[in-house]
Amino acid sequence: MFRVVKRYRTARHLPLAAAAAACAVLLSAGPAAAHVEVESEKAQALAENVEISFDAESESDTAGITQIRVVLPEGITPADVTYKKGPQGWQFSVSADGYTVKGPALRTGVDAAYSVVVRQLPDAGKLAFKTLQTYTDGRTDRWIELDENGENPAPTLRLKAAAPGAKPVAPSPTATPATTASASASPAPAAEGTAASPSPQAAEAERDDDGLSAGVWAGIVAAVLAVAAGVAVFLRRRGGDEG
Repeated sequence: MFRVVKRYRTARHLPLAAAAAACAVLLSAGPAAAHVEVESEKAQALAENVEISFDAESESDTAGITQIRVVLPEGITPADVTYKKGPQGWQFSVSADGYTVKGPALRTGVDAAYSVVVRQLPDAGKLAFKTLQTYTDGRTDRWIELDENGENPAPTLRLKAAAPGAKPVAPSPTATPATTASASASPAPAAEGTAASPSPQAAEAERDDDGLSAGVWAGIVAAVLAVAAGVAVFLRRRGGDEG
């Protein structure tokens, strides 16, 4: 009798034991993987011409991904990044702090996979690429947390130590739009002792400022001649009437 009761109690507690074990597994598991994954075969500090691949998982059941916006980690400038490949029809553009890849909306549930090439990785242990993922319905998933245990962690690439003898390369030359506009808007001063040749518009404006333009003078002359001709005709007719 005692053995039967023991078996009964053991069987009754099996579901509770299984539930407890499942909870233990969940609690002991690490943080959930980021929903934008990043990887590279040359993930090493100071490595050059490194292709980095990203996979932005679709988190919507009703809309497709249209755009991925990335804020670059310290040590990588937008000028150091070039577009490698991505979804059909998507385009790449840089901004002051990163880049954007966007294009025709992907089908609902389809991940946005693309890759870029970085001129040189910085001398660091890991790189976090803060990412904003936008859908056709206007929703934006913000994978920007630097804490890998957070709810919205930024995709992070871990780097091996730099190879012996590896050194930083010279920074990429950059020209900001503001600098370019300023240079084009301000003409270079003429050399001392010489006068810069004015443009046709400037020359015309200068003539207008100094006095009447040639067109106005021509009109005045034509009017005077017309009046003189009219006077001459009048005098001839008057002379004929008197005779």
